[in-house]
Amino acid sequence: MMTDQRMSAGGSLLSLGLLVDKANHLVQTIAAPSLVQLVLRVALAVPFWRSGILKWAGFLKLNDTAVTLFSDEFMLHLPGGPYHFPAPTVMAFLSGCGEITFPILLILGLGTRFAGLGLLFMTLIVELTVPDGWPIHITWAAMALAIMAYGPGRISLDHLADRALGLPDASR
Repeated sequence: MMTDQRMSAGGSLLSLGLLVDKANHLVQTIAAPSLVQLVLRVALAVPFWRSGILKWAGFLKLNDTAVTLFSDEFMLHLPGGPYHFPAPTVMAFLSGCGEITFPILLILGLGTRFAGLGLLFMTLIVELTVPDGWPIHITWAAMALAIMAYGPGRISLDHLADRALGLPDASR
């Protein structure tokens, strides 16, 4: 009788172990690294793209609101500050260019680590401008760092270029 209970308990544990193993395999399949890297790139690109689109009135022509924000509204919160942005028109132009260029590069997976570094730097500037937004900014920073650390993944132009040139796979 005691042996039957042990065998039953052992069989239940084995069944539970197999079920957990199948569930784990399913999760790993759903969260394939290349898919995760693609989703990270898109998730980081979207907020910057949406902000960047609002700064332009035409090709390389900033709208008045973008310049006004950097000259009158946005302030750098540094020790002893806050301080106005130096050269607000230049800052608005650089910000607008980065908010359009880096997301495009991320979506394409081209120069991905460089684009991640650019958006990490922009996130730092945004955090210095809007310090109360740190819960969102730290998420952006984490995504940018993950992209920089793990690369664009196999669903990227970087990966295709590496393969075409016969280079080691730097997209991982």
